[in-house]
Amino acid sequence: MSRTALVTGGTRGIGKAISVHLKQAGYQVAANYGGNDEAAKAFTDETGIMAVKFDVADYAAVGEGLATITAELGPVDIVVNNAGVTRDAPFHRMTLEQWQQVIDIDLTSAFNVTRQVWDGMRERGFGRIVNISSINGQKGQFGQANYSAAKAGLIGFTKALAQEGAKKGITVNVVAPGYIDTEMVRAVPENVLEGIIATIPVGRLGKAEEIASMCAYLASEDAGFITGATMTVNGAQYIAG
Repeated sequence: MSRTALVTGGTRGIGKAISVHLKQAGYQVAANYGGNDEAAKAFTDETGIMAVKFDVADYAAVGEGLATITAELGPVDIVVNNAGVTRDAPFHRMTLEQWQQVIDIDLTSAFNVTRQVWDGMRERGFGRIVNISSINGQKGQFGQANYSAAKAGLIGFTKALAQEGAKKGITVNVVAPGYIDTEMVRAVPENVLEGIIATIPVGRLGKAEEIASMCAYLASEDAGFITGATMTVNGAQYIAG
């Protein structure tokens, strides 16, 4: 029986690419989504991948979603914590609501999901957790104190959890994308986008499939000796020391 993977925020953009890549790698995949039923239906019709609606910021809702996935596909062996939002504002204008929404969805969600699959992974002696951070969680970004804090938090979460899971066959890693060619990035004004690309040494935006490929490798049996690592996929735009 193939292993079961859950991708949060898995029906659009980078998450969709990860879901599809994991299915192609032979896993049973469930893609979580938060609100866009129409997009989720189109995703399932196109890919044949199960889409499960629940709020990753709500611990109880996550538990219910995981119960649905387990009943349909079996216990979750692989989690890609990809769900995220932005609520950008200069810090002197940032509201508590803007701060809390991003922390809840981009950071606390990783606890909500991982905590509820962790015991099963320990019992079975296998698990793969991949947390999707960001170049801006590594270097910071103007107007994104909330987002940068959440994405940096995922890196610290990963480093600690990797040490706890290692002897139980559970690896925990980070993928930190740079600017990726998604619908969201393409919505940036052309002159701004050109300026961003000019700062990327490889001279282009990344592809969602390049992030997905890295996630699929980290989820594989071959990556069993890689844990606590942060994989930067940013075209050398930022090289962490």
